[in-house]
Amino acid sequence: MSLRDPQRRAFSDADLASSASVDEDEDENERSYVSNGSDASPGPPPRPSLNEARHWRDLFWLVIFVIHLLAFGAGLALLGINHFSRPDRFNIDRFTNITGGGNSSQDALLQQQQQSARVDLTETYWPFYGVAGGAGALLAWSWLSLLGTHGSQMMKVSIHGLTTYLAVVSVLCFWVKHFFWGVAFAVGAGLQFLYVMSVLERFPFTMLVLQKAVKMLWNLPEVMRVAYAFVAIMLCWMGLWSFGVSGVIASNMDDSARWWLLVIFAVSLFWIGAVFCNTVHVIVSGMVFLVLINGSRSAPSMPLNPVLKSLRYAVTTSFGSICYGSLFTAAIRAMRWEIRGVRSKIGSNECLLCCVDFLFHLVETLVRFFNKYAYVEIAVNGKGFNSSARDAWELFQSTGIEALVAYDCSGAVLLMSIILGGMITGTCTGVWTWFKRSDKVIMVGSTAILMGMILVGLAVVVVESAVTSIYVCFAEDPSLIQRWDAEFFDQMSEALHQRLQYRSARAREVMNRQHDQLADSPI
Repeated sequence: MSLRDPQRRAFSDADLASSASVDEDEDENERSYVSNGSDASPGPPPRPSLNEARHWRDLFWLVIFVIHLLAFGAGLALLGINHFSRPDRFNIDRFTNITGGGNSSQDALLQQQQQSARVDLTETYWPFYGVAGGAGALLAWSWLSLLGTHGSQMMKVSIHGLTTYLAVVSVLCFWVKHFFWGVAFAVGAGLQFLYVMSVLERFPFTMLVLQKAVKMLWNLPEVMRVAYAFVAIMLCWMGLWSFGVSGVIASNMDDSARWWLLVIFAVSLFWIGAVFCNTVHVIVSGMVFLVLINGSRSAPSMPLNPVLKSLRYAVTTSFGSICYGSLFTAAIRAMRWEIRGVRSKIGSNECLLCCVDFLFHLVETLVRFFNKYAYVEIAVNGKGFNSSARDAWELFQSTGIEALVAYDCSGAVLLMSIILGGMITGTCTGVWTWFKRSDKVIMVGSTAILMGMILVGLAVVVVESAVTSIYVCFAEDPSLIQRWDAEFFDQMSEALHQRLQYRSARAREVMNRQHDQLADSPI
């Protein structure tokens, strides 16, 4: 079966010729994506082979990541040891320009601290981060364990529970007189509620895709073991990270210096966590793609030890591409979801719509170069990140699948699971910190939220990998999806047909409105 044949069954040539990629909330400024059924049908896509030799890609970013890892690891160890067992053993605090009261020396400041209160040490705060790491790992492993039996219920809890949880945490912050964080969590709860309301009609299709992805993963136990292993590895790095951050909090710096260091180390942890998540993404995507191509996990044509071979490529030749893409993809995706949700609810406010349109087109341009579907191309073909992202986006545009991808909210739903896991981890850590050191609740709690999000994200990414692989396979060769699950193929084709019809109607409406405005305007 050729690439176009299944799509002809789902929608007519007339639909394809008249359809323009105008999103459900996009106007005449959107670029038209036309998938013409009368074009010459290309041959089937080349079948990937894990036995093929691959070249190293994006080596520059691999070197940068390794240097960053070594430098920050040494810095964290030094800062943690500096206040371990006794204060300022390396006399690092003399570089922080601490003046205490007036022009008093460092020794006078330490003496003042010893008289007024106990001196903080690294081991004072390290147990708090131990609780954060344990809670995050427990949530991640529980999420993976419940994935097959209660996957649908867990997604629904993530969608509806996050808004409530943010609102409750906001009230607690106001109760303990942390007004800034109370307002921040209240705004977050409001934005979450507005986003859910704006995309509520998309959730049935989103849940369908997520359920099929979970069905596939449940038949691949080796993929689940990879996720467990990476959670354990990430937990080991977090041990060193929390040791250094505990030394920062226990230091004699003023609060502004502490916060700046915490932000720097948080960005570092975010990048490392994103690299780990996307490494799992590449491993799972390669495995899922092979299962779809060969028909099943037990097919005779499956290569030996596919997970180990996919792992080898992910941590060697493709690791530079993973490090490069991990810097930008998460932030750009979050911006895209929020802007799409806001844009669909603006209405007739032309000034605000113009501003949001500018941001929308800017983010859409960035998505062409940084999107999560690039990791599937990296896993399958071993290309660099930029070429993989461009090829994936052009594939979606040329086949019209981009209309379906834009309608799907599975990435946003999984992000809600990650944020909820981080909030629960931060709450558990913050409550214990409140009873031990109430003045450090915000510092410890905010960093614990990040730790929980990264650990839960390592568990959630396996589902996201399966979803992205399904879309790429549906775009490259829909017969793969039809062979795997014929009913799901029909549902996907029908949804694509409806989205293309909707976009065609929107495009005609925009063109007619423009024509009427030109006809009514004076010469």
